[in-house]
Amino acid sequence: MVLTGLFGAGASLDAFVVITKIPNVFRRIFAEGAFNQAFVPVLSEYKINKTENEVKALINKTFGLLSSSILILTTLVLLFTPLFVYLFAPGFANDPIKSELAVDILRITFPYLFFVSLVALSGSILNTYDKFSIPALTPLFYNLVIISLALWIAPYQELPIYTIAWGVFVAGFIQVLIQVYPLMKMDLLPVFKIDLNDPGVRKVIYLMVPGIIAGGVYQLNMLVDTILASFLPTGSPTWLYVSDRLTQLPLGIFAIAIATVILPRLSRLHQSDSEEDFSKTLDWSLRLILIIGMPSLLGLYLLAEPIIMILFERGQFTELDTYKASLSLMALCIGLIAFMMIKVLTPAFFSRQDPKTPLKISLAALLVNVLLAWLFAFELNLNHVGLAMASTIAAYFTALTLLIILVTKKIYKINSGWLIFSLRLIFANLCIFFLIHFLNPEMDYWRELELLYKITTIFGLILLTLLSYIVCLRISGLKFQDIKG
Repeated sequence: MVLTGLFGAGASLDAFVVITKIPNVFRRIFAEGAFNQAFVPVLSEYKINKTENEVKALINKTFGLLSSSILILTTLVLLFTPLFVYLFAPGFANDPIKSELAVDILRITFPYLFFVSLVALSGSILNTYDKFSIPALTPLFYNLVIISLALWIAPYQELPIYTIAWGVFVAGFIQVLIQVYPLMKMDLLPVFKIDLNDPGVRKVIYLMVPGIIAGGVYQLNMLVDTILASFLPTGSPTWLYVSDRLTQLPLGIFAIAIATVILPRLSRLHQSDSEEDFSKTLDWSLRLILIIGMPSLLGLYLLAEPIIMILFERGQFTELDTYKASLSLMALCIGLIAFMMIKVLTPAFFSRQDPKTPLKISLAALLVNVLLAWLFAFELNLNHVGLAMASTIAAYFTALTLLIILVTKKIYKINSGWLIFSLRLIFANLCIFFLIHFLNPEMDYWRELELLYKITTIFGLILLTLLSYIVCLRISGLKFQDIKG
């Protein structure tokens, strides 16, 4: 909200949105993505079967490998920044202003990758020991730094976007500092050591390399949208960014939270050969995803334009920007269920130390996304909406393929009661669909309201819908015990 109000859908925010995708892509690969999914199962195995000193040695040597690798990558990017900008945003080459902004922003923000990778290592350790609060709290400080600089410092600078870029760097440093005390308290603060011959480290590398490719392919799906968006009219990257932020809200709050909790649990269950509980954990995760995801999808789709108007339409972000962003949000949020399923199904493979299956599926999904993105965005002239549609279809392809493989290999055995559960969900979601459809005013009415009335109206509608959803689920016979897990 703060960034779009300050910059609007213009060249500065377009450049920032596109370029910060570069460190974030590597972050998803080396930090929360492949590294986390490779390291947690191995650390869980060591925690159960090895001594405390062996656990510490694994942590130290993994820290040495991760930090040195990221430092080398960061150095390469800083030395060849224009080349990386051209690779990831070729559409900026014809716009000198965007090109110059992009090079400067990448040089400032890319070291964030080093900080956030250390944060990911810390989070993996804490999560393995069932400590989730500090890793969950840490990202808030990133947001607080960016918001503070955007409100109180950036508006007074000649080029305010550079202030935001430096905010990314500072926020990363602060996030690392937050991890130090909890790790010291557990006597697990890493010490730099490198030993590529260590069996634990070699196992992490073995699991991580396919995971890097798999995670990289998934992130390449996102980068395809970013690269193609750089060829579209000014504003397209920002409209997609706004759509992505809103789709990421339920995805980040619920699906990633569930995935974070079940990965160490699935790893322990696999180590102890508790296959029935392994399957039940997956079943519980999928049911919870659907209970949360379906109404989230309906709400974002039916209320896309008023939500974007209330949150973002101010300052340099115009009525046209609201309309354009709402179109891509509707296309992207249709894939919300698939995005959430991917988050909880992928740990089932990594917890069993099988990164190759998600890799193969991700490669196929990349091909689907690239072909459809080009077809929809350029051949059918759907522009940024076409990119969102391609991402949605590729996500469903990935999620369904993962699910089918888990079922056919009998890793996941579908529990009884799914038919009744599905009918209850359909009934409750049909109720809220009609409720929102009939109570949601026309956009002309929304625009006539004062901001306070807009906010109270949208909150009232969402609260009424939420309460109605809970009542409908209860009337249909769904009990808390059915989803407690």
